Amino acid sequence: MAGESVKVGENRFRERFGRYYEDFEPGATYEHRPGRTISETDNTWFTLLTMNQHPLHFDAEYGANTEFGRPIVNSALTLSIVTGMSVADVSQKTVANLGWDKIRLTAPVFAGDTIYAESEVLDKRESKSRPHQGIVTVRSTGKKADGTVFITFERSMLIPMRGHAVDDRIDY
Repeated sequence: MAGESVKVGENRFRERFGRYYEDFEPGATYEHRPGRTISETDNTWFTLLTMNQHPLHFDAEYGANTEFGRPIVNSALTLSIVTGMSVADVSQKTVANLGWDKIRLTAPVFAGDTIYAESEVLDKRESKSRPHQGIVTVRSTGKKADGTVFITFERSMLIPMRGHAVDDRIDY
């Protein structure tokens, strides 16, 4: 489970994160914490790093003349942060992300907004080609502190079964 500790020696424990394939049940929802307040610097750096040149993300005068009245946070940044917020709960042990699907941007996010995320398990099945692994699909939802949903997406991951994760086999 997320955040469990395992004994690695006399009076010595190591924190482990993530879920094994067996830990997922369709219908379960995981609330991801802590939240994250998005800063103007986060948005500017991400926008420039990814070479997104749309002025809506970094030009205050341009943003002031749009329907939003100010710059909006780059949606690829919010997708990345919501995905990142879910890692400890749903994909810390993942072998591979298999894909993102049905990404929906339902409200703008602005610098200064605090966001939270949750993921609902939609489906799981054992892999036909990879013994000791299964495919888990979740729907993640990003919400502002006021409850406004700003993004939803589905993500499928290849997850190891108990005893077959990399951190089960190595001592680091």
